[in-house]
Amino acid sequence: MLHLESYQNWLKSLKYHIHHSQQRAMLAVNSEMILLYWKIGQEILQRQQSEGWGAKVIDQLSRDLTAEFPDMKGFSSRNLKYMRKFAQEWTEFEIVQQAVAQLPWSHNVILLDKLNNEQERLWYARKAIENGWSRNMLVHQIEGQLFYRQGIAITNFDKTLPDTQSDLARQAFKDPYIFDFLNLTEQRHERELEQALTKHITQFLLELGAGFSFVGSQVKLNVGGDDFYIDLLFYRLKLRCYVVIELKTCDFKPEHIGQLNFYLTVVDNQLKTEIDTPTIGLLLCKNRNKVVVEYALQNNPLPIGVAEYQLQQLLAEFDME
Repeated sequence: MLHLESYQNWLKSLKYHIHHSQQRAMLAVNSEMILLYWKIGQEILQRQQSEGWGAKVIDQLSRDLTAEFPDMKGFSSRNLKYMRKFAQEWTEFEIVQQAVAQLPWSHNVILLDKLNNEQERLWYARKAIENGWSRNMLVHQIEGQLFYRQGIAITNFDKTLPDTQSDLARQAFKDPYIFDFLNLTEQRHERELEQALTKHITQFLLELGAGFSFVGSQVKLNVGGDDFYIDLLFYRLKLRCYVVIELKTCDFKPEHIGQLNFYLTVVDNQLKTEIDTPTIGLLLCKNRNKVVVEYALQNNPLPIGVAEYQLQQLLAEFDME
């Protein structure tokens, strides 16, 4: 006699394996297509160089390939030109095979259109694979200049965290954070900024980056009968730790570190469990003097990072060379 619960569990397991197999098959098909495009691009480059063929050969090739393979999309003149550029920009087969072939073609076109630096392009490709970025998210991260912001917040992690954690923690923070989705002016109080970030928590989590889980805002801590409130509390999954975020709508002041230290100590004592690693603090301020921040963190015993926030999208203020 069929046992319903046992059958349902078995069916669930089979469905998982089928879906997983379908996903792997789709990835394999995509990878083969990207490698084919790279090979076609290489052939076009080599023929144009060796035979002296001009741009018109691509139009002819498009007509011939489309006639031979009518059911296959992707042989338009425009796409063939992208294949040529793809091969021109990615000269090493190993990089193509191990990195960019894991991305959809539309992602690769974005990388070609928006980025001229190979190191930067490869960084975004790997991040897109690691975090499962959609096409729109990849565009958003490039336009937000994440490459130049990731991992440059001022921290003391190298002195306060084990080696295995310090680099992961440093890479989890950026500087500055861009809150252009809030549509706020500069003249705002900290509570208003916090409420706006909480209201737009999905966009805020995207700006924080993958691996952050929202715990709450104005999280109440009771110490000796007195109540204290954390602006924003998150949990960092990869590091297995709480992250306390304090917002300051003014310039950085050394005394801000003391307040954040207090919150970290309380969270470590009241919320942290045996499986959690030490709580990390992130202070977001309107402006910060790098030298002052470094002095404030130099002998601080608890792990803290300090970064600026901006309410408008970054302009071309980074050195792109």
